This record gives sequence, C-alpha cells and structure tokens, in this order.
Amino acid sequence: MTITYMTEEGLRKLKEELVHLESVQRPEISRQIAEARDKGDLSENAEYDAAKEAQGILEGKIAQLKSLIASARIIDESSISTDEIQIMNKVTIKNLKTKKDMTYTLVSESEADLKSGKISVNTPIAQGLLGKKVGDKVDIQVPSGTLSFEVLDISI
Repeated sequence: MTITYMTEEGLRKLKEELVHLESVQRPEISRQIAEARDKGDLSENAEYDAAKEAQGILEGKIAQLKSLIASARIIDESSISTDEIQIMNKVTIKNLKTKKDMTYTLVSESEADLKSGKISVNTPIAQGLLGKKVGDKVDIQVPSGTLSFEVLDISI
C-alpha cells in the first residue's frame, strides 16, 4: 500500500466527499435503478443500463477514496522547514526564459488544485524543485522541453 501524505484539511475534505457519495449519491443511483427496473424489459432499457454504469463508476470512486483515506498520513505542519523545498512549502520561482514569477504550494496528489496554486509533489516541476534552496537555479525536464527556474522564496 502506498502511503499518501496530506494535510488535516485535505483528509477532512476526502472524508466529507466519501460521506456524500455514500449517503447521497449511492441512494440516488439505487433509486434510479429501481425506477428503471420498474419500467419493464431490462434488455432494451437504456435508463437501466446508464444507472447501472453510473453505479459501477460511483462504487469505484468510493473504493478509491476509502483506499486513499486508509493510506493517508497527516503531515505535521510544525515540522516543516523552509531551509530547502519540501512538501507543503509555498515556493516562489522565476522562469528564467519568460522572467515571470510563479508561486506554488507543493501538496499531495489528492490535494492538487492548479487554480489555487497547489501542485502535486509528483509533477515534474515539483520533483525538480524538491531539495533546492533559495537562490538555486534548476533545469527541469517537462513534456514540452526543458524549463529553467530560479528559486526566489520558500515559505510555509
């Protein structure tokens, strides 16, 4: 089993999502299946097929969330250092080609949300930044080529 490191907030959100799936969506899909079943011949019942497929997808997602929650380990945020880049750090980097500054927080895969500046620690950029210090210049291989960055700031 792979251990997934996350914040308390990230784990809480996963648990809330699981409760919603199990207590709201699961009964709704069961109701849809029963309703479609009541319409008769199941061999040509598209509603029944769609509801059964949705049920399979939902059950897969529930199993995935349960597995993620079971493997979760809370990151002790008080032990996070800013000496070098690690998970849960907020990092400001400068793209040396475009001269643009970008700020990202390195988080677990399940907490990644690019719109709010949170990138997964498993992405090529995060992997290239791990262990670097303020002032370090780093070339990172990404699918579109090589990007060069300078680490400007590390914070929590």
